[in-house]
Amino acid sequence: MAFAFEKLLVYQKSVDFADQICSRTENFPRGYGFLVDQVNRAALSIAANIAEGNGRFTKPDRRNFFGIARGSVQECVPLLELALRRSLLAPSDHEVLKAQLEEIARMLSGLIKGLDDRDI
Repeated sequence: MAFAFEKLLVYQKSVDFADQICSRTENFPRGYGFLVDQVNRAALSIAANIAEGNGRFTKPDRRNFFGIARGSVQECVPLLELALRRSLLAPSDHEVLKAQLEEIARMLSGLIKGLDDRDI
C-alpha cells in the first residue's frame, strides 16, 4: 500500500533530486564535508517535509510543512552555487540541478495555492 504523498509528482521529483545530490556529492574532496552534509540535508528536507505535511490533518499544518519544503528548495540554491564556484560541480550539472529546483519550487507553490483554494 502506498502513502498518498508517494503519488504526488512533486514528492517523486524531490526524492529524485535528493538522490542526485547524494550521487554528485559523494566524491567531493576532503575538507568539503560541511557542504556535503548541508546540501544533502536540505535536499532530503524537501521530500521529508512534503511527506510530513501530507500527514497533517489541518490546512495550516499542511501549508506550514509545504512552506518549509519550499524553504529547503531555496536553501539548496546557494549551496549548489558554492559547489559550482569551488569547481566541485560541473556547470552543466549545476544548470540541471538548479532547473530541477525551480520546477520543484513552482510545484510546491501550486500545492500551497491549491490548499488555499480548497474549502477543506
